[in-house]
Amino acid sequence: MDRTDQAWFADQITALLPDLYGAAVRLCRDRTEGEDLVAEAVAKAWEGLPSLRTRNAFRGWVFRILTNTYISQYRSSRTHGDIESLDADDDAFSLFEQLHQPILLWWGNPEQDFLNRLLRDELVQAIDRLPDCLRTVVILIDVQALSYREAATALDVPVGTVRSRLARARSRLQKALWENAHDAGITTGPAPSRREEEGPDDGD
Repeated sequence: MDRTDQAWFADQITALLPDLYGAAVRLCRDRTEGEDLVAEAVAKAWEGLPSLRTRNAFRGWVFRILTNTYISQYRSSRTHGDIESLDADDDAFSLFEQLHQPILLWWGNPEQDFLNRLLRDELVQAIDRLPDCLRTVVILIDVQALSYREAATALDVPVGTVRSRLARARSRLQKALWENAHDAGITTGPAPSRREEEGPDDGD
Protein backbone atom coordinates (compact mmCIF):
# COMPACT_ATOMS: atom_id res chain seq x y z
CA MET A 1 0.00 0.00 0.00
CA ASP A 2 1.23 3.49 -0.78
CA ARG A 3 1.39 6.60 1.37
CA THR A 4 -2.05 7.69 0.21
CA ASP A 5 -3.53 4.47 1.59
CA GLN A 6 -1.60 4.93 4.82
CA ALA A 7 -2.83 8.50 5.24
CA TRP A 8 -6.43 7.53 4.47
CA PHE A 9 -6.30 4.63 6.95
CA ALA A 10 -4.75 6.82 9.66
CA ASP A 11 -7.45 9.47 9.22
CA GLN A 12 -10.29 6.94 9.31
CA ILE A 13 -8.96 5.03 12.31
CA THR A 14 -8.24 8.22 14.25
CA ALA A 15 -11.85 9.31 13.77
CA LEU A 16 -13.12 5.87 14.87
CA LEU A 17 -10.85 5.35 17.89
CA PRO A 18 -13.21 6.85 20.50
CA ASP A 19 -16.07 4.64 19.33
CA LEU A 20 -13.84 1.56 19.03
CA TYR A 21 -12.44 2.11 22.49
CA GLY A 22 -15.88 2.70 23.98
CA ALA A 23 -17.20 -0.51 22.45
CA ALA A 24 -14.11 -2.50 23.45
CA VAL A 25 -14.27 -1.42 27.07
CA ARG A 26 -17.95 -2.29 27.27
CA LEU A 27 -17.34 -5.68 25.64
CA CYS A 28 -14.36 -6.58 27.82
CA ARG A 29 -15.66 -4.86 30.96
CA ASP A 30 -12.07 -3.76 31.53
CA ARG A 31 -10.18 -0.68 30.30
CA THR A 32 -6.81 -2.35 29.88
CA GLU A 33 -8.26 -5.30 27.99
CA GLY A 34 -10.31 -2.87 25.93
CA GLU A 35 -7.16 -0.99 24.92
CA ASP A 36 -5.46 -4.25 23.97
CA LEU A 37 -8.51 -5.30 21.96
CA VAL A 38 -8.54 -2.02 20.02
CA ALA A 39 -4.81 -2.23 19.32
CA GLU A 40 -5.16 -5.75 17.98
CA ALA A 41 -8.22 -4.89 15.90
CA VAL A 42 -6.49 -1.87 14.36
CA ALA A 43 -3.45 -3.98 13.47
CA LYS A 44 -5.69 -6.59 11.83
CA ALA A 45 -7.60 -3.87 9.97
CA TRP A 46 -4.39 -2.45 8.55
CA GLU A 47 -3.22 -5.89 7.45
CA GLY A 48 -6.58 -6.64 5.88
CA LEU A 49 -7.17 -3.27 4.23
CA PRO A 50 -6.42 -4.58 0.71
CA SER A 51 -9.39 -6.97 1.11
CA LEU A 52 -11.83 -4.13 1.82
CA ARG A 53 -13.92 -3.83 -1.33
CA THR A 54 -15.82 -0.65 -0.54
CA ARG A 55 -14.22 2.04 1.59
CA ASN A 56 -17.65 3.42 2.44
CA ALA A 57 -18.13 0.24 4.47
CA PHE A 58 -14.97 0.88 6.52
CA ARG A 59 -16.74 1.64 9.80
CA GLY A 60 -18.81 -1.55 9.89
CA TRP A 61 -15.84 -3.57 8.62
CA VAL A 62 -13.56 -2.38 11.44
CA PHE A 63 -16.23 -3.06 14.05
CA ARG A 64 -16.59 -6.54 12.59
CA ILE A 65 -12.86 -7.09 13.12
CA LEU A 66 -13.19 -5.77 16.67
CA THR A 67 -16.11 -8.03 17.57
CA ASN A 68 -14.56 -11.07 15.89
CA THR A 69 -11.32 -10.52 17.78
CA TYR A 70 -13.25 -10.20 21.03
CA ILE A 71 -15.22 -13.37 20.36
CA SER A 72 -12.25 -15.46 19.29
CA GLN A 73 -9.71 -14.36 21.90
CA TYR A 74 -11.21 -12.49 24.81
CA ARG A 75 -14.65 -14.01 25.34
CA SER A 76 -13.29 -17.56 24.97
CA SER A 77 -10.99 -17.00 27.93
CA ARG A 78 -13.85 -15.94 30.22
CA THR A 79 -16.97 -17.49 31.65
CA HIS A 80 -19.83 -15.01 31.44
CA GLY A 81 -22.71 -17.38 32.09
CA ASP A 82 -24.27 -16.39 28.79
CA ILE A 83 -26.05 -19.66 28.05
CA GLU A 84 -29.71 -18.84 28.36
CA SER A 85 -32.89 -18.90 26.34
CA LEU A 86 -33.50 -16.48 23.52
CA ASP A 87 -36.74 -18.11 22.46
CA ALA A 88 -39.24 -15.94 20.66
CA ASP A 89 -41.79 -16.54 23.41
CA ASP A 90 -39.71 -14.66 26.02
CA ASP A 91 -42.04 -12.43 28.02
CA ALA A 92 -42.22 -9.08 26.26
CA PHE A 93 -42.03 -6.08 28.57
CA SER A 94 -42.65 -2.45 27.63
CA LEU A 95 -41.37 0.29 29.90
CA PHE A 96 -43.53 2.76 27.96
CA GLU A 97 -46.70 0.84 28.83
CA GLN A 98 -45.74 0.62 32.49
CA LEU A 99 -44.96 4.32 32.71
CA HIS A 100 -48.27 5.29 31.15
CA GLN A 101 -50.47 3.73 33.78
CA PRO A 102 -53.19 6.28 34.71
CA ILE A 103 -51.83 6.82 38.22
CA LEU A 104 -48.47 7.93 36.81
CA LEU A 105 -49.87 10.27 34.18
CA TRP A 106 -50.90 12.76 36.87
CA TRP A 107 -47.25 13.67 37.38
CA GLY A 108 -46.29 15.37 34.10
CA ASN A 109 -43.79 13.52 31.91
CA PRO A 110 -43.47 10.06 33.44
CA GLU A 111 -40.59 8.89 31.24
CA GLN A 112 -38.38 11.87 32.06
CA ASP A 113 -39.10 11.68 35.78
CA PHE A 114 -38.40 7.96 35.83
CA LEU A 115 -35.15 8.18 33.88
CA ASN A 116 -33.92 11.14 35.93
CA ARG A 117 -34.21 9.04 39.08
CA LEU A 118 -32.30 6.04 37.80
CA LEU A 119 -28.58 5.82 38.35
CA ARG A 120 -26.46 5.38 35.28
CA ASP A 121 -24.73 2.47 37.00
CA GLU A 122 -28.01 0.55 37.05
CA LEU A 123 -28.24 0.72 33.27
CA VAL A 124 -24.60 -0.33 32.90
CA GLN A 125 -25.18 -3.29 35.21
CA ALA A 126 -28.33 -4.26 33.35
CA ILE A 127 -26.43 -4.24 30.05
CA ASP A 128 -23.62 -6.30 31.58
CA ARG A 129 -26.10 -8.97 32.67
CA LEU A 130 -27.32 -9.54 29.10
CA PRO A 131 -26.02 -12.58 27.22
CA ASP A 132 -23.17 -11.63 24.91
CA CYS A 133 -25.14 -11.88 21.67
CA LEU A 134 -27.65 -9.33 23.01
CA ARG A 135 -25.15 -7.19 24.93
CA THR A 136 -22.97 -6.77 21.85
CA VAL A 137 -25.80 -5.50 19.65
CA VAL A 138 -26.86 -2.99 22.34
CA ILE A 139 -23.29 -1.72 22.60
CA LEU A 140 -22.93 -1.37 18.84
CA ILE A 141 -26.29 0.30 18.15
CA ASP A 142 -27.47 2.02 21.33
CA VAL A 143 -24.07 2.95 22.79
CA GLN A 144 -21.83 3.42 19.74
CA ALA A 145 -24.62 4.50 17.37
CA LEU A 146 -23.88 2.12 14.50
CA SER A 147 -26.62 1.70 11.95
CA TYR A 148 -28.46 -1.61 11.67
CA ARG A 149 -26.52 -2.36 8.49
CA GLU A 150 -23.18 -1.51 10.09
CA ALA A 151 -23.99 -3.67 13.10
CA ALA A 152 -25.02 -6.51 10.81
CA THR A 153 -21.68 -6.21 9.03
CA ALA A 154 -19.82 -6.10 12.33
CA LEU A 155 -21.61 -9.19 13.63
CA ASP A 156 -21.73 -10.99 10.27
CA VAL A 157 -25.47 -11.62 10.60
CA PRO A 158 -28.54 -10.46 8.61
CA VAL A 159 -30.06 -7.09 9.45
CA GLY A 160 -33.22 -8.91 10.55
CA THR A 161 -31.25 -10.80 13.17
CA VAL A 162 -29.80 -7.53 14.46
CA ARG A 163 -33.29 -6.05 14.77
CA SER A 164 -34.59 -9.14 16.56
CA ARG A 165 -31.70 -9.25 19.02
CA LEU A 166 -31.96 -5.52 19.72
CA ALA A 167 -35.70 -5.78 20.39
CA ARG A 168 -35.13 -8.62 22.86
CA ALA A 169 -32.24 -6.81 24.50
CA ARG A 170 -34.21 -3.60 24.92
CA SER A 171 -37.16 -5.51 26.36
CA ARG A 172 -34.89 -7.20 28.92
CA LEU A 173 -33.22 -3.90 29.80
CA GLN A 174 -36.55 -2.15 30.28
CA LYS A 175 -37.77 -4.99 32.46
CA ALA A 176 -34.59 -4.96 34.56
CA LEU A 177 -34.75 -1.18 35.07
CA TRP A 178 -38.43 -1.35 36.00
CA GLU A 179 -37.67 -4.07 38.54
CA ASN A 180 -34.87 -1.96 40.03
CA ALA A 181 -37.12 1.09 40.23
CA HIS A 182 -39.94 -0.95 41.78
CA ASP A 183 -37.59 -2.45 44.38
CA ALA A 184 -36.28 1.03 45.21
CA GLY A 185 -39.80 2.40 45.65
CA ILE A 186 -39.52 4.77 42.67
CA THR A 187 -42.56 3.30 40.94
CA THR A 188 -45.93 2.30 42.32
CA GLY A 189 -46.97 -0.09 39.56
CA PRO A 190 -46.78 -3.87 39.84
CA ALA A 191 -43.36 -5.48 39.44
CA PRO A 192 -42.95 -7.59 36.30
CA SER A 193 -42.72 -11.31 36.91
CA ARG A 194 -39.17 -12.58 37.29
CA ARG A 195 -39.18 -15.47 34.88
CA GLU A 196 -36.33 -17.97 34.87
CA GLU A 197 -34.83 -18.61 31.46
CA GLU A 198 -34.31 -22.13 30.16
CA GLY A 199 -32.65 -23.79 27.23
CA PRO A 200 -29.58 -23.16 25.11
CA ASP A 201 -28.63 -19.80 23.65
CA ASP A 202 -29.61 -19.93 19.99
CA GLY A 203 -28.15 -16.51 19.23
CA ASP A 204 -31.09 -15.31 17.13
